[in-house]
Amino acid sequence: MAVRQRAIGTLPNLIRSLRKESLLNPKPTNPSVLPSLRRAFSLYDQVNLINDVPEDQLRFKGYSDTGFNVNGLDYEGSLLCVGNFLMSWAPTKFSDITPESLSIFQTLRPIPEILILGCGRNIEIVNPELRRFIRSTGMKLEALDSRNASTTYNILNEEGRIVAAALLPYGAILNVTIL
Repeated sequence: MAVRQRAIGTLPNLIRSLRKESLLNPKPTNPSVLPSLRRAFSLYDQVNLINDVPEDQLRFKGYSDTGFNVNGLDYEGSLLCVGNFLMSWAPTKFSDITPESLSIFQTLRPIPEILILGCGRNIEIVNPELRRFIRSTGMKLEALDSRNASTTYNILNEEGRIVAAALLPYGAILNVTIL
């Protein structure tokens, strides 16, 4: 958050210096070079949160049908992440996710702002009982496929927000009934 505020504070000075530089040193036009399609200035050109992640901060770098790659290490099975803490999590399919499987959030302090629920390959409908339980802890719920859930976790965690993720592997078995 502080990085973003600093970047926003330096934005006017940066624009002024870019304007002065382009007026003093006009670039020669070369007809053989195609113009760039990239914008002249972007806040993201100056602030790169992705490459400047502290070593002690969790960062999902990949996923597979059976697990996740976090900070370069492969983890098999479901994971529960809170802030920068990572632990193995018992559920192996979406129907295993119950208030009991998320009971850690009844005692955890500070309470994360949001719980990102990675449902596996597909987004699933969260049953009302589980929604009520999560709401009773003070968290908001976002249910996504596990690929997008891990990416969302990375972004919110990099912003310095208190966030939690409960992630099933991408190939997790759905609640299927065979007749």
